[in-house]
Amino acid sequence: MEEPGRQTGTAPASRSRVLTIPNVLSVLRLVLVPVFLWLLLVEHAVGWAVLVLVVSGVSDWADGKIARLVDNQSSRLGELLDPLADRLYMITTPIALALYGAVPWPIVLALVGRDMVLAATLPILRSRGLTALPVTYIGKAATFALMAGLPMILLGQWDAQWSRVLLAWGWGFLI
Repeated sequence: MEEPGRQTGTAPASRSRVLTIPNVLSVLRLVLVPVFLWLLLVEHAVGWAVLVLVVSGVSDWADGKIARLVDNQSSRLGELLDPLADRLYMITTPIALALYGAVPWPIVLALVGRDMVLAATLPILRSRGLTALPVTYIGKAATFALMAGLPMILLGQWDAQWSRVLLAWGWGFLI
């Protein structure tokens, strides 16, 4: 099942391409996961860790736009890499923030549990000829809220008035 908005009718040869801009961006996001974890949990470099999350979020948006709008940039590999990077960030970021002490574990368990339930539905979907649940605007909004809220919560850990405002906004997005 193709992602809504993805170009259809693309020649099979171009769908098998490996070196595309969206694929490079997805690989970059995958490489940045351990960098984020190291910056936050080892170096306690919150600002740099947040920058990695922002770069990841922007590159996620960019790779989807490019794959949909630019000829010969959509590929089967990209359809696998992009959700892999998304899931990896959606699982590792809340866990890392809990280990850092910024987010309570029950919130993390709810977020990770949701992803586990969705992953458990994949065999059922595949048995019915589907590859994934359809992308919806509500799902995109929820992902955006997480991708915006978690870095704001992290920035809210500083002892400054502006960080308290970001902390409140971050919790608003997360909730």
